Amino acid sequence: MAKAIAAAIAHQQTLIAEAGTGTGKTFAYLVPALLWGGKVILSTGTKNLQDQLYLRDIPTVRKALNAPVSVALLKGRANYVCHFHLERTLQNGRLTAREDVGYLRDIARFVKTTSSGDKAELSRVPETASVWNLVTSTRDTCMGAECQYYQDCFVMKARKEAQQADVVVVNHHLFFADVALKDTGVAELLPSANTVIFDEAHQLPETATLFFGDTVSTSQVLELCRDVLAEGLAHARDGADWGKLVSTVERAARDLRLAFPQDVVRLAVGQIAPSSAFFPALEKLRDELDGMIAVLETQAERAETIEQCRARAIELSTRLEAWDAAKSAAPADVAPEQERVLWVEAFSSSLQLHQTPLSIAPIFSKQREGSPRAWIFTSATLAVKNDFNHYASQMGLWNEPAQTWPSPFNYGEQGLLYVPENLPQPNSLEYTDAVIDAALPIIEASGGRAFLLCTTIRAVNRAAERLREEFDKRGLAFPLMVQGEAGRTELLDRFRAAGNAVLIGSQSFWEGVDVRGEALSLVIIDKLPFSPPDDPVLAARIDALEKKGLNGFVHHQLPAAIINLKQGAGRLIRDETDRGVLMICDPRLISKPYGRRIWQSLPPFRRTRDAAVVKAFFSGEPEHQPVASGG
Repeated sequence: MAKAIAAAIAHQQTLIAEAGTGTGKTFAYLVPALLWGGKVILSTGTKNLQDQLYLRDIPTVRKALNAPVSVALLKGRANYVCHFHLERTLQNGRLTAREDVGYLRDIARFVKTTSSGDKAELSRVPETASVWNLVTSTRDTCMGAECQYYQDCFVMKARKEAQQADVVVVNHHLFFADVALKDTGVAELLPSANTVIFDEAHQLPETATLFFGDTVSTSQVLELCRDVLAEGLAHARDGADWGKLVSTVERAARDLRLAFPQDVVRLAVGQIAPSSAFFPALEKLRDELDGMIAVLETQAERAETIEQCRARAIELSTRLEAWDAAKSAAPADVAPEQERVLWVEAFSSSLQLHQTPLSIAPIFSKQREGSPRAWIFTSATLAVKNDFNHYASQMGLWNEPAQTWPSPFNYGEQGLLYVPENLPQPNSLEYTDAVIDAALPIIEASGGRAFLLCTTIRAVNRAAERLREEFDKRGLAFPLMVQGEAGRTELLDRFRAAGNAVLIGSQSFWEGVDVRGEALSLVIIDKLPFSPPDDPVLAARIDALEKKGLNGFVHHQLPAAIINLKQGAGRLIRDETDRGVLMICDPRLISKPYGRRIWQSLPPFRRTRDAAVVKAFFSGEPEHQPVASGG
């Protein structure tokens, strides 16, 4: 694999490289990347993986090769403390939660000693603490070169280091935010890069879709209103009736949300009835926002922060207008890279208007044009039974070379795939209860040490409720960990430490989670992870495929579900000494004609439908060694 990547780098070619768990793919791309020279941008799936590459993997390889390369870590601006906003928050004391007072003190101390300003270094303050929003900047609230702290700015410092480094570690969100918004410092790096490597490349279609689209929400309007009120009263109290001005815009934003009485809504614009209150409410919000802009224009010179509010208001107004204009554009006038799906998503207290590209392939292909360089796409899950068509067509990588390197693990010996009998259809009301009934004896046989991966949050909550009752009733002392009750990293640390725990999670635990050794010996998947059928973007993409004479299910939904399932299944065997059972509860794996294609894409485990075989697998385990902790 390293040779294939080295050849692609040397000839500035593209390579799609799928490597099974345990192949050492990180080293396979790092060795040629560090030896070949030139500038390398290395993009991975999450900030945690970025830290792991920067702090652990790259130093290991650099030392082994004795390679004199400089490395920089670049994250989005929300990860760096902003001197200006910290100073302002210390003066204003606008804190909403009591614990934020202590956190703010910690951050003020941290700024005096840190050289990076990266909040990941300050583990005492949780990443989710609301105080971070008050001490970091956004693209809208950054003062740029006007700022009195510009020389000491951590964001600028990180970007300067990235400019000068041989290898820059970024994440996909940052990479695409930059390509779309030119706001993260990656745009300046790209021209000089000889090589771009995407690790966890299976996540790119979703991340790119997010950034090449546009979303504007009522919560952005309400945040703007909060800032307009504060800045107006602070710097131009006599300039307007700020309270009244802001409350009319706030009311219009809330009325727009109330156009849909349901709790959660996802509708394509074509599904909204022409008589709906939504359209006049949108018109009203635009009018009120324009009224606010007119007032801000008369007061903007009185303070830099009022000028900033004015710029934000104009940007929001422009995006609302663009969404409105797009809904009436005739399809014939739209170029392929500009084909968009317009849809609305409502949450309990906010409403989002989305414009999502129908396909990112034409947009991404354009991004890859320009100066020649190597593009490497690598992950454990890019193919469906060695067929890369689905991935290549999503990313616009037609006719590019693709290769697979299988895992070195002995899956036939180390693992068992178990599909229980007599489960109801996944759409039936009692489905989650039936999954728990089937899973309980297996969890008991494995002594806990299990992940239960669900496809919906509702299933996570129901499963947690049931397992709590059953563990109590049966006197089973397995610690139960549930997504949402603590941060992901904390839950995983507790899971590893317990050695006999059961963790219930949804999408965020399907991938990027590494628990080696016996602490994880059973992975239960409740359903095949098909995207929800009410997703407006999915519906539009299927529609587009069917217009071309393709089958939306076969060419899009099925391969996407298989790649997702391979990620979930990949949590089980992480090491050559791991043993375990993959339990997939969905009866469609057996009953549907496409089921065979799915299990043939999974690791070649032995297969059974008999619970007794599973229990025997666990009871025949070697004596328990101490629990090995995962990386």
